[in-house]
Amino acid sequence: MDILFIFLGLLTLILINVPIAIALAIVTVIAMIAVNGTGVLVNLPLIMFNGATNFPLIAIPMFILAGAIMNSSGISRRLIAFASALLGFIRGGLSMVNIGSSMFFAEISGSAVADVAAIGSILIPAMKKKGYPAPFAAAVTSSAASIAIIIPPSIPMILYAAMSDSSVVQLFVAGIVPGIIGGLSMMALSYWFAVRHNYPVEEVFQLRRVWATFKDAWLAFVLPVIILGGIFGGLVTATEGAALAVVAAMGIGFLYRELDWVHLRKAIIEGGIQTAVVMILVAASALLGNYLTEAQVPQKLALAIGSWTENRYAVLALLNIFFLVVGFFLHSAAAIILVVPIVMPLVMAVGIDPVHFGLIVTLNLAIGQQTPPVASVLMTACSIAKTNIWEVTRVNIYFIAVLLLVLMLVTYVPVVPMGLVDFFYK
Repeated sequence: MDILFIFLGLLTLILINVPIAIALAIVTVIAMIAVNGTGVLVNLPLIMFNGATNFPLIAIPMFILAGAIMNSSGISRRLIAFASALLGFIRGGLSMVNIGSSMFFAEISGSAVADVAAIGSILIPAMKKKGYPAPFAAAVTSSAASIAIIIPPSIPMILYAAMSDSSVVQLFVAGIVPGIIGGLSMMALSYWFAVRHNYPVEEVFQLRRVWATFKDAWLAFVLPVIILGGIFGGLVTATEGAALAVVAAMGIGFLYRELDWVHLRKAIIEGGIQTAVVMILVAASALLGNYLTEAQVPQKLALAIGSWTENRYAVLALLNIFFLVVGFFLHSAAAIILVVPIVMPLVMAVGIDPVHFGLIVTLNLAIGQQTPPVASVLMTACSIAKTNIWEVTRVNIYFIAVLLLVLMLVTYVPVVPMGLVDFFYK
């Protein structure tokens, strides 16, 4: 009953436009005082500080900053030029360029919002100029950005690892195959749209142009080699890999002579603002986690569902529905921080691998980024495209279907996410 009042209070505050982090802290503090009295207030700052200084979480500001630097240093533009030269000869090729660029950009930033802001600001106007409908351009950009957070590194995966005490590196490895399947499926869907609606061919394939754009962008291709090679090779942790991403992005930006101190300052401020939003939410969530632990809410939930069914696949179906509904109303970071600590005892009780479940959670919340009313990534794409969210959603429903298909594969064919993990780590 206590948890019901907390969620109702949280929902009420959110509906009157109280920021999620502040609303979460308010309802949790009220609940803690109601149970333990005002003496608990002395420990609150320490609980919040310890929650926000978890070592794996330090990777989040680093990856956000790396993405902001990429936006300011010409790296994104060079990647798009190469992808266009490689795929632009296919009908509807510019949409495939969009998807491919998002998948590559995600290997550095780990953020769907950063992805859609960087790629969308360049490609959505270009697609509209070439004759693509604005809703289609926005839908492709938005959905590609969300599928890309499954590809390592991924900020939602880092948050999940911190909340569930899982291996970040194994989560990254588990995301590779589902991310590639999702990206290629979206490319196939884009081609179907292009043939059906006679979308344009971007340019004639020229090997000379492919080589020229590759030479111009080759330094950018070093970034994922440095980041992912270091992490998967065991040379650095995910947090240290994030710091390497910042250093490498700065070095490449200066080598391209497009990153000056003005742009660097702007990138640092942008990264700082995005980081503050996430970390305040993490600190507030530490309070909730402390309260839930003392009230034994996760254990009670696990017992309740376990008494109804112990079938792993039935539990996965229930959790999929639950996270899809949660994704309608909460941002991915908030959903992970709020819900994962509650459901993990149930997940462990029925024998679900926490890494496997991490991919399921990430995919569910990727879909949530595309479904109103919250839909942060979709709204960013609509803002760039200057088009109505409901017009975009009518097109985007096809891309959401692709995400749902990947979700079903990941959920019920465990070898899809876990094959590489088992090969390298088990």
